[in-house]
Amino acid sequence: MKNKTLFITQGAVIAAVYVVLTLLANAFGLANYAIQVRFSEALTILPFFTPAAIPGLFAGCIISNILTGCMPLDTVFGSLATLLGALGTYAISQKLNHNKTAKCLSPLPPIIANTIIVPFVLAYVYRFEGSIPYFMLTVGAGEVISCGILGLILFTVLYPNRAVIFKFTGKV
Repeated sequence: MKNKTLFITQGAVIAAVYVVLTLLANAFGLANYAIQVRFSEALTILPFFTPAAIPGLFAGCIISNILTGCMPLDTVFGSLATLLGALGTYAISQKLNHNKTAKCLSPLPPIIANTIIVPFVLAYVYRFEGSIPYFMLTVGAGEVISCGILGLILFTVLYPNRAVIFKFTGKV
């Protein structure tokens, strides 16, 4: 029961932080549109530390998309992109046993998932002017900033205290 409570609590906190960071990015006009730098996407590194981040990120993305006025199909597919990215990051951490290579590769799944999925949402749901390759470039650049740069900074800050923060019990 204690582990289940911890899992739910961690997931809820991660979802709440994701929402707050997305709303902050939205206040600066960075959360939606063709050029996106969601600060919250830095959190996609968290499945490296805890599987509770997977549902937390998914729920946080759904809530954020609703609160920022995204279209329903954007809410569905954008959140699925975040979910796929989180699952990929978790898989990397497990398969590579949390080594240094895993750290470097961890941001790639959310970057790839969002770079592939979100441009189609922008083109076909919102009907923004521009081509799919253009949207892949703009969304991909934003994801590299959010997941790659900010995510790895967050990783570096959290890693030394991971056992305390995430009650990590596995091998690292």
